[in-house]
Amino acid sequence: MSRSSLMPVQPAVTDVTLTRDDMGFIAKLVYEQAGIVIREHKEAMTRGRLARRVKALGLGSVAEYCAFLKTPAAQDELPELINAVTTNHTAFFRERHHFDHLRKDVLPKLVQERSNRRGRIRIWSSACSSGEEPYTIAASCRDVLGSRSDLDFRILATDIDTDILVRAEAGIYPAELFERLPPDVKPMLKFDGAPGRTEVRISDDLRRLIAFKRLNLIETWPMRGPFDVIFCRNVFIYFDTQTKASILDRFVALLAPGGFLYLGHSESLPQPHPQLRLIGRTIYERIP
Repeated sequence: MSRSSLMPVQPAVTDVTLTRDDMGFIAKLVYEQAGIVIREHKEAMTRGRLARRVKALGLGSVAEYCAFLKTPAAQDELPELINAVTTNHTAFFRERHHFDHLRKDVLPKLVQERSNRRGRIRIWSSACSSGEEPYTIAASCRDVLGSRSDLDFRILATDIDTDILVRAEAGIYPAELFERLPPDVKPMLKFDGAPGRTEVRISDDLRRLIAFKRLNLIETWPMRGPFDVIFCRNVFIYFDTQTKASILDRFVALLAPGGFLYLGHSESLPQPHPQLRLIGRTIYERIP
């Protein structure tokens, strides 16, 4: 037996070279599909994420993957591409001032207005990522609502990433995430699981308040509203001015008069909107 026959078979090396033309093609495709702008300085990140799709499909290079995306057979791959290039960074009670405002100012007013006629309260988390935002919304609202059943209260949680939505709906998180919460909000996030477990699940009481759905913000929206509160945080940073303005107009159309829009801490409106006024740090109220 020869020495070469005893050598281990080496796995094929994936060529992760991303040419300027391929980068331009990916950026254009992602923009057309999701409205997301991939900046030039994100090339290294994009290359790494594309490499994972190349490996998953058994292809040999990023160039081969780009060629595949140009064929009709790649239609089912487009959602996977969007999943790969989207960023999902979030946390429970992230940008806490929004939840303090929701719990102390918004919910008590809505409850007072609508509790005598089985009022309807709707909140939309428009880019819910892995679920921390809508579960924090649910926890903050449950803290105000208690066990009352005279209100029709629901939270819609949407995201473009199908993989992350599966994780969000499952509601399972490392226990250490809860242990790190500030003492005054920790009791709000109810979860199921014995002490000492490494993973816990958000309680049924909170999960049943939320409906998770896939939604691409630049496509048709099936819901009619109105919503009393819309969260769209750390989303506008991925869009150009024209796309942001279009989405903002659609948010306002679905926002109830006197309703509130929350943006991310580093975001602002693409331009002043005649039906919105700034009332707090990245908190906008729809003018009745």
